[in-house]
Amino acid sequence: MSTARPVPAYRVRLADGPADREACFAVRKDVFVREQQVPEDIEYDAYDADAVHVLAVREDGVALGTGRLLLGEAAAARNGDGDPAVGSLGRLAVTRDARGLGVGAALVRALEEAARARGLTGVDLHAQTHALGFYARLGYAAYGPEFPDAGIPHRAMRRAL
Repeated sequence: MSTARPVPAYRVRLADGPADREACFAVRKDVFVREQQVPEDIEYDAYDADAVHVLAVREDGVALGTGRLLLGEAAAARNGDGDPAVGSLGRLAVTRDARGLGVGAALVRALEEAARARGLTGVDLHAQTHALGFYARLGYAAYGPEFPDAGIPHRAMRRAL
C-alpha cells in the first residue's frame, strides 16, 4: 500500500503585477522569516523591484513557492566573477506543504528559462548548505568556501546554460 502524497496540480509562471508579487513575498515570509528566523528587514531588499520573480500556484490560486532572478549589475555584484551575463538565482522558497512535490525544481527551471530568454550564459546562486544536493541534482556545481548569509551556512553554485 502506497503512502505517497498526491501531487496537486500546479503551474509555475512569471509573477505579473502587484498581487503576484505579494504572493511571492508571503511565501518568502512564511519560509525565511517565520521558519528560518531570517530578520524581515533583510529578507526584502532593493533588488526585488527589478528582479524577475516566478510563482508556483495551485489550480485554486494558493501560492506554493517562489524564486527570483537578478540581472545585470545586480547579478554581477552577487556572482563569483562579476559577470553580468550570469544571472543570480535567489530567494527560492517552497511552502512546507508543497515540499517534495517537485515545486522547487520547477521554479529553478522557470528561472533558468527566464535567464535563457534574456541571453544569459549561466546562473549563479548562494545555496543553503542543506540544499546543496538539491541544486547539484539540477546541474549546479559548488565553488568557493562556505560562508554565512543571515546566519545560515551557504555555498556559491553555478550552472552554465
